[in-house]
Amino acid sequence: MNPVEKQILELKIIDALQTCYDPEIPVNIYELGLVYAIEISDSCDVRIKMTLTAPNCPVAASLPLEVESKVNAIEGVKSAQVDIIWDPPWNPGKMSESAKLQLGMI
Repeated sequence: MNPVEKQILELKIIDALQTCYDPEIPVNIYELGLVYAIEISDSCDVRIKMTLTAPNCPVAASLPLEVESKVNAIEGVKSAQVDIIWDPPWNPGKMSESAKLQLGMI
């Protein structure tokens, strides 16, 4: 997979991530800054490193499965794996300007 194909696939993955929401905050997980890394191997295996707003988040079990399912459904993705990480911990400073504006934080 060449760099341009990887970039196109990454944009498709970001589009899919922008359809996943934390139910407590009306902003998608990508704009919330919950996605720390998107890694795409040359064989189109995708690994997403993300966190949750809190360890006791009510969607701690279901959100990673939703993300994996949506990314697996993208044409060209061979497999998807989500790793939940807690370091560095999420904080509102990780949100995009758009998310902050949407939540009235600006």
